[in-house]
This record gives sequence, structure tokens and C-alpha cells, in this order.
Amino acid sequence: MTHILAISGSLRKASFNTGLMRAAEQVAPDGVSLTGMTLHGIPLYDGDEEAAHGLPDAVTAFREAITKADALLLVSPEYNNGIPGVFKNGVDWASRGTNVFRGKPVAIIGASSGGFGTILGQNHWLPVVRTLGMRPWFDGRLMVSRAGDQFDADGNLTDESTRERLREFLAGFAAFVGL
Repeated sequence: MTHILAISGSLRKASFNTGLMRAAEQVAPDGVSLTGMTLHGIPLYDGDEEAAHGLPDAVTAFREAITKADALLLVSPEYNNGIPGVFKNGVDWASRGTNVFRGKPVAIIGASSGGFGTILGQNHWLPVVRTLGMRPWFDGRLMVSRAGDQFDADGNLTDESTRERLREFLAGFAAFVGL
């Protein structure tokens, strides 16, 4: 069984990206367990706090989840054409000490209310992925544009075409992870 950890980079209750993550849990292919998590509870990085108190419990749990996973699915909004601060902050905390990201297969997806999906935000992740030594999957790309038309008021994916595209994306990523 391949275990993929999906991480939503949004804290909003009815987030399109958290909804996309939940949909991914529902359509994961056979032989794959996909578990989603958010970054709630991870404080802003502060080197003085780390030196005085070590890693916060939420960061330790995040690092453990990454370590146990066979692969990572970054479900990332795009803020101002880049990575959301809360997501980058979580990754920065998790990268402290032993690099839990090195060698991890990774794929990036995202949903946005705009017409271009999360294309610029996904591209913005590439230097971070490279620096951390992850193994990105480039054969598939999933950007959900005009997400307001594809999710309900609670952030649940309602569009069957997008659900099918997500299913196909995950099947391709799972095959890459299984190599």
C-alpha cells in the first residue's frame, strides 16, 4: 500500500483547496491510502522560539506525517502569483533539522477562483521543491480554475469533470510513486 500525504495550504474553513484535498481522499486509486492534513496550529517561524523551546508540537506532528508518507501531494492556493505564506511557513518549519523532504516524490495541484488556476503558484513551488531535494512528478498537471463554479458553499467539489481529472491525475502520480 502506497501512502500519500496531501497537504492543503489554506486555512479557510470552506477552502477550495481543502475541498480539493478531501476529494482526492475520496478518489485515490486502489492500493493507495491518501490522507489529508492542514497547517492549522503551526505558528509563524521564529528562530528564537525554536532555540528556546525546540519544535512546537504541531510542527513535530507535521514532520512525522511527512516522514511516514511515501509521497506528498501539495494542494496549494495561489496568492499574488506565488506560494501562500502559511504553506511556505509550514514547509520552512518542517525543514528544520533532518531534511524530511529529501527524495520524497511530490506533485502539486491547486484551485483558484481566477481563470488561470494556480499555474504561477505551482511554478513558484519549483525552486522550493528542488532546494529540499524532492522528486517532482511532471507528467501531470491539475489546476482548477473558476473554482467558485466547481465547489459548493462548504468547499466541497461538486463538478464531476474535475473529479474525474483528479482521479486520473492521482492514478498517474501513484504510478510514478510506485516506480
